Amino acid sequence: MTREGGCLCGAVRFRAEGEPLNVRVCHCRNCQKAMGSPFFARALFDQRALSVEGETARYPSSEALDRVFCRICGTRLFSRRTNGTVVGVALAAFDDRNAFAPAEHIWVSEKMDWVKLDDGLPQYKGTVLP
Repeated sequence: MTREGGCLCGAVRFRAEGEPLNVRVCHCRNCQKAMGSPFFARALFDQRALSVEGETARYPSSEALDRVFCRICGTRLFSRRTNGTVVGVALAAFDDRNAFAPAEHIWVSEKMDWVKLDDGLPQYKGTVLP
């Protein structure tokens, strides 16, 4: 299945082929800072499954991860592993914002105190690979 999406201004469009490896909500401090929100809800795809049109910029938030965003409007679109393996696509950036539902929460040890997780999904204090 193919799912498409893009940024707020429309300058960047993307296409994700197939099914994601997982769909998670990350509560780590880096995601909070990078997204400007309490968490990053994303679908993880093999990098070869994602094609992007338009001009993006990146910020290396760690040795392992680049944050990718639209150069024009600043929409935060992806978290891309620098080793070329996988890319996390922001769920709200898909044209069908309900295309995927998270299956678990990661880095709940760093979640904001006022965030209440009562959705019944598994919760992990740290990361779970991939």
